[in-house]
Amino acid sequence: MEFKGKTILITGGGAGIGRATAEAFGRAGARLAVAEIDPARAMAVRQALETTDVEALVLECDVTRPDHVASLADRIGAQFGGLDVLVNNVGDFRMLAKPFESYSDEEIEQLYAVNLKHIFMVTRAMLPLLRRNAPGSSIISVSSIEGFRAIPNCSVYATFKSAITGFTKSLAVELAPSGIRVNLIAPETTDTPQVPVSLMIPPEHREHIARWIPMGRFGTPEDIAGAALFLASPLAGWVTGTALHVDGGSLAAAGWYRDPKGTWTNLPVLSGNGLNL
Repeated sequence: MEFKGKTILITGGGAGIGRATAEAFGRAGARLAVAEIDPARAMAVRQALETTDVEALVLECDVTRPDHVASLADRIGAQFGGLDVLVNNVGDFRMLAKPFESYSDEEIEQLYAVNLKHIFMVTRAMLPLLRRNAPGSSIISVSSIEGFRAIPNCSVYATFKSAITGFTKSLAVELAPSGIRVNLIAPETTDTPQVPVSLMIPPEHREHIARWIPMGRFGTPEDIAGAALFLASPLAGWVTGTALHVDGGSLAAAGWYRDPKGTWTNLPVLSGNGLNL
């Protein structure tokens, strides 16, 4: 896991999974380019990287805007000359959880821009820089477990996450002769500032978390960052066109839970106190 002399771009790198990924690559010796839309988060990650003597270019950037993406590519090329790893980390369900027929065209466009369209734009803009450092460069997109299972009231979001899989597989085959690998990470719900899931569970129900997920806990940003380092490293040198599920076993469990006695069940258990899983 040595990235000395390598240049890594992380989009949405100011908080949560993105920041943990930036810091992990920094500890591994990489030079960093971080794109972050929020000025305060951009300043915070810039200062954090400076204190650890990581060479970093931190830019306030909205990756859903073509002009910002073009400027980002120009700045990376000017400062670093090329790019070794692109981490497409930006994504958000925009707090739009409702029945499909309730979505407006504008809301669908918002979800498209932040979950899929920017991956097209950023990847296309960075490919010339990735080609300069190929063979050995790679593209990693952070998708979601929701692209691989059903999620009621988030059908539009899940559709765009599913599309990242098709894009990843096809682009991996297309770029393999150039020595550029393309993969994705599909996390289960991860505890981040964007989705502070541990705080969203009422205290009286938190004891059940250990039974909802086979590994007994929600994910952390560091869990996802570790997966990104692996996929970017020579250890994954023959891995391309694949999805790495970082989900604590949730997808494999496919709806199985442990009841309060620890027995596996695929049916919620009703009690006088409500729903126990």
